[in-house]
Amino acid sequence: MATNNKENERAELHKTIWRIANDLRGSVDGWDFKTYVLGMLFYRFISENLTSYLNEQERKAGTPDFDYARLSDADAEFGRAETVKGNGFDILPSELFANVRTRARHDANLNETLSNIFADIEGSATGSDSENDIKGLLTTST
Repeated sequence: MATNNKENERAELHKTIWRIANDLRGSVDGWDFKTYVLGMLFYRFISENLTSYLNEQERKAGTPDFDYARLSDADAEFGRAETVKGNGFDILPSELFANVRTRARHDANLNETLSNIFADIEGSATGSDSENDIKGLLTTST
C-alpha cells in the first residue's frame, strides 16, 4: 500500500512539473522550448565545469581558498587568454550560471542579460582554435 501511495505522489509531482513547464513555456513552440531548456542546461554545465577546473588549478598552485565565482571580472581578465587556450572559451565570474541565478529575481531584463552572456561566451573564442566549434552554440546568430 505504501508503494502505491509513493507512486501516486510521484505521478502527481510529474503532473505538477509538466504543468509548470507548460505555464512557463506559454505560446512558445515545443521545439523552441526544448532548445531553450537544453541551452540553459548546457550553460549551467559549462559554467560549473569551468569554475571547478579553475578552482582546482588554483588550489594546486597553492591558493587553497580560491573561488573563481567570487573573483572580480577585472581580476579574471588576467587569465582569460590562458583559459580560452585550455578550454576553448571563457566565462567571466559575473556571467557564471550560479551568479546570474543569484541576481535573476532582480533582473527585469534577464532574457537580454542571458543573450549578452551567451554572445560573450561565444565571443571569448574569437580568434582561437575553438572559434568554429563555439560559434552558434548558445546563440542563434550566424
